Amino acid sequence: MAPIAVGDVLPEGKLAYFDEQDQLQEVSVHSLAAGKKIILFGVPGAFTPTCSLKHVPGFIEKAEELKSKGVAEIVCVSVNDPFVMKAWAKTYPDNKNVKFVADGSATYTHALGLELDLQEKGLGTRSRRFALLVDDLKVKAANIEGGGEFTVSSADDILKDL
Repeated sequence: MAPIAVGDVLPEGKLAYFDEQDQLQEVSVHSLAAGKKIILFGVPGAFTPTCSLKHVPGFIEKAEELKSKGVAEIVCVSVNDPFVMKAWAKTYPDNKNVKFVADGSATYTHALGLELDLQEKGLGTRSRRFALLVDDLKVKAANIEGGGEFTVSSADDILKDL
């Protein structure tokens, strides 16, 4: 399956997260993205070095600037279970704008065509690192990394696309 690209419609799917009352919720991707501008960024794994030290902090730090340019939601997705995503989110106590959601079985990641096979490293199927700028379900920017790179999917890269 070809990776999602500019001009494509964001596929529908379900992702999981814990709400403010610590209740497990399932959310439709289309409910997050329909009629608004969102950023959906994906990382290979919670608590991994590049994801934890660079990718996520960049979106947290730039969240107000992104919102000032019309971004309604900033969503971080990873092929982890919602309990791991909740624990990871708690390591960013100053975060007010990035929603951490889980794609536990990589079903949505597969629908995006962005799965990454890391079985040889004992990590199973993961997500490629990416950042999508989506406006009313339509992909306006698709910044997708190759391999273990972090060169095109940062918050600063998405700011250039706004």
